[in-house]
Amino acid sequence: MSGLAFVSSLIDRDANNRGKLDYVTALRRDSTTCVVQIAGDQVRMEDKALYTANDAPDTEAVYLGLTPDCKAWFARSIAPEIGLTAIRSLMIEGPLPEDQVSLLAQARSVLHWHGSHGFCAKCGQPSQMMDAGYRRHCPTCQTDHFPRTDPVVIMAVRDGQRVLLGRQAAWPQGMFSALAGFMEPGETIEQAVAREVLEEAGIRVGPISYVTSQPWPFPASLMIGMIAEAASTKIVIDPAELETARWFERHDLEQMLKGTHPEGLFASRPQAVAHAVVTAALK
Repeated sequence: MSGLAFVSSLIDRDANNRGKLDYVTALRRDSTTCVVQIAGDQVRMEDKALYTANDAPDTEAVYLGLTPDCKAWFARSIAPEIGLTAIRSLMIEGPLPEDQVSLLAQARSVLHWHGSHGFCAKCGQPSQMMDAGYRRHCPTCQTDHFPRTDPVVIMAVRDGQRVLLGRQAAWPQGMFSALAGFMEPGETIEQAVAREVLEEAGIRVGPISYVTSQPWPFPASLMIGMIAEAASTKIVIDPAELETARWFERHDLEQMLKGTHPEGLFASRPQAVAHAVVTAALK
């Protein structure tokens, strides 16, 4: 959907060639190859553009793929330093084109996985990066490990012309958003939506429909945007999850989405899938 961050990647991930060591090595050492440098949630910039010089070509890096101009892109981790730029700020304020912001979502998520999975989860011994960054192999017990993506359901609950939104205490004053939660093993998307809404706000839901999805690289989630039709309306919040929740009428929601609500209330930014599901619920 227009306006969403991280959904406009133009990269050909070139998955069939990741395991070809000579192929990947040649790309990594090509002077025209672009290499982004990431430290946690921050990236190195230069003159309001991504820093992509192919320096330190023998360091470990993740192969992201090929852009339409057939240029290879990699990403590597660097130590935190002064002058790096937060990926969140690039998402909101620019100045990067949308396809490069989307590429950063891929890079940040995979690098984060490597940073937190250096040891085999089966035997505890050090593992090795393989397939240009899309597998880790344990030479001790021969177990392979693969990057993970954590699915999250995020839903606007609708009751006629009203929509249920909640807020967490840590959020900026006046901000309300769609309810959300991680899916659990053995659940369908619809079951996760129903469970999360009941747990967080005490609302039972009926029909559930899909809106859109969004990669969210903080650190590696897939946000699955849904609309759920309310089957009950009495709110009973779980204070461990929410500070408050309330039903909002259409005119309030329209003002909150535009940032013009007279009480200073506002919804999530247009770059986030929460904004998209609330907008879809009003149609």
